[in-house]
Amino acid sequence: MPHTMSRMGDVLAGFHAAWEFESDSVLIRYERGLRTPKLFQALGERRVPYRAIADVTLTPGRRGTVVLRLELRSGADPLLAAAAGQLKEGSDPYRLVLPAERETLAEYYRDEVRDRLTDSEAAEEFLVGAPEVPLQFKAYDGKASFDGKIAHFRWFWTGASSAKWKAGDQSFPVTELSGVEWRSPEVFEGHLRLLRRDSSQQPAQADQDPAAVVFGLGYGPVHESLPFAAAVLAAVRRAEPVAATPAGTPRRDPADIAERIRHLGELHQAGLVTDEEFAGKKAELLAEL
Repeated sequence: MPHTMSRMGDVLAGFHAAWEFESDSVLIRYERGLRTPKLFQALGERRVPYRAIADVTLTPGRRGTVVLRLELRSGADPLLAAAAGQLKEGSDPYRLVLPAERETLAEYYRDEVRDRLTDSEAAEEFLVGAPEVPLQFKAYDGKASFDGKIAHFRWFWTGASSAKWKAGDQSFPVTELSGVEWRSPEVFEGHLRLLRRDSSQQPAQADQDPAAVVFGLGYGPVHESLPFAAAVLAAVRRAEPVAATPAGTPRRDPADIAERIRHLGELHQAGLVTDEEFAGKKAELLAEL
């Protein structure tokens, strides 16, 4: 008699994580340990409703492994929306690496999950929960904190520009924001910028913008700054749902879209973004115009 996935409780354990297949979602629990990516430890767990999943794939991995991966619908997850294709493969929270001898079992779960999928189009709202608040992290030029309603930047005299010192410490209610721009600290000019409703008045350089904090070596690491960005983005969407496009992204200034596409191209040329990811994200950005 063929095995069928139970309503709750089936668990598939891999390196750094275990996936529990429930009746309406996949619950991903991340391990804690020195070898587990810090982002996974910071997230703790992720509950992914089947309706947030576009597909699930199984591919050969490295050194005798296979990789089971959830491909989420565009706009379904605030973490991926904030990351904008900048996460490295090893930091992808929706990849489960397994020993190659478990390939048959992984194929079974892949097929079971696929049977539960109903939609692959862009989601109109976030379907995966945002990281829990309060959150905070240290950037090179200031400390960022977020309580769920207001984001605060407190400047460090050792790193902040004169423009930021002149503007003073900043507080940003989510009702005054239209989105978030996160540029990974692992690439040049990493920063977190809070996009105000009239973003055309914001300086182009993050180190001159009081609505941005800049990263640097050891500052604003991915496992701290990305969950922060995702939490703010989710709060902004909840505060102003009417402003969202069908893809779940507020419309932005054309100059900002052009800058994002340029940066995406740099990541693509550097090999940090695949051809498929580049094409998909570029299409999403162009759709915001």
